[in-house]
Amino acid sequence: MICYAIGHLRNVEMGAEIVSYLEGIDSTLAPFEGRFVVHGGQKYILEGTFADDVIVIAFPDLARAQSWYASPAYQAILPLRTKNAEGAVFLIDGIGNDHRATDILSPV
Repeated sequence: MICYAIGHLRNVEMGAEIVSYLEGIDSTLAPFEGRFVVHGGQKYILEGTFADDVIVIAFPDLARAQSWYASPAYQAILPLRTKNAEGAVFLIDGIGNDHRATDILSPV
């Protein structure tokens, strides 16, 4: 099942280290078939306020997402981001095309 790496970042200090991180991340994703689905972008606020950045990276499955995050290549550039931005990063399973909202009401 598809797995997403979600980043909710705030207070990003755009400088040389973040530029280096951005220049290096694509090559860390390729071996694990990761691809950006959302990477910043214009937000069209419908409710509330949200000034932060959202990043969504899709992987074919949880194992590849975990392997990417733990990989030496990604771990080598990770401090470039963590020293220059605050936020949360997590992995979450996707859902099938036939999912309905009420599916969460049934025990798994």
